[in-house]
Amino acid sequence: MAVQPEGTPCWADAMFSDVEGAKRFYGDVLGWTFGESSSEYGNYTQAYADGKAVAAVVPPMPGQEGQSQWCLYFASPDVEATARRIREGGGEVLLEPMRVGDFGTMCLAREPSGAVFGVWQAGTHEGFEATATPGAYCWAEVFTREPEQADAFLASVFPYRMKEIEDDAVDFRMFDIGEDTVLGRMRMTEDFPPEVPSYINVYFAVDDCDAAVARAVELGGVLRFGPMNSPFGRFAALSDPQGADFSVIDITTTEGQMPAIRDV
Repeated sequence: MAVQPEGTPCWADAMFSDVEGAKRFYGDVLGWTFGESSSEYGNYTQAYADGKAVAAVVPPMPGQEGQSQWCLYFASPDVEATARRIREGGGEVLLEPMRVGDFGTMCLAREPSGAVFGVWQAGTHEGFEATATPGAYCWAEVFTREPEQADAFLASVFPYRMKEIEDDAVDFRMFDIGEDTVLGRMRMTEDFPPEVPSYINVYFAVDDCDAAVARAVELGGVLRFGPMNSPFGRFAALSDPQGADFSVIDITTTEGQMPAIRDV
């Protein structure tokens, strides 16, 4: 796949204290295979679905041990400029722009309501080699208790056009790049324990949601929500055995009318 337009999710990775355990879990649940770990780059190990690079796993760097979580990266033609906008918008740059060999340049940041994300300026590594196919990244949503703050920040950092669902019962926005909707934002409700911070929920496509959930739970994962049918697909939210949250979705199994949407 070519370099993605600015603001488009383009890569995902996660740190795991037990990388081999993570490889077994995601290999079984999502069908991933794994490349050789690169000792030059902290034993960063790419995951593949049907031979296409779709994500990566890596052990934590010394001093960064903690609960595992998936990090979504957004494409940028100029990481330095994006980092400036992150600061100007009230966000925090956690890792200053850093070149990763010939692969590209990255930074890590936290938006004002607390969700952590990455920025990637592609070099030889352009990001996902497949999306929306079984085992590959499919969709992501920012879950936040402060949606107004998160919306304003995201729109100031990336060239997004915003839409929202016309439903008073749900506070959900979508962010478009050109004609493509690339990201969602959901207000966290009382259903979320107060200690759960804002985060970005990453969805991976599967060909059978129920089978993926059953396998994940069998392997020590925790089912958080679903499986549930929707106009977008049958999906479920999970935590892996090391605590990283993610969702799975079968986009071929849909039910119901698409919601009414208006520009913001």
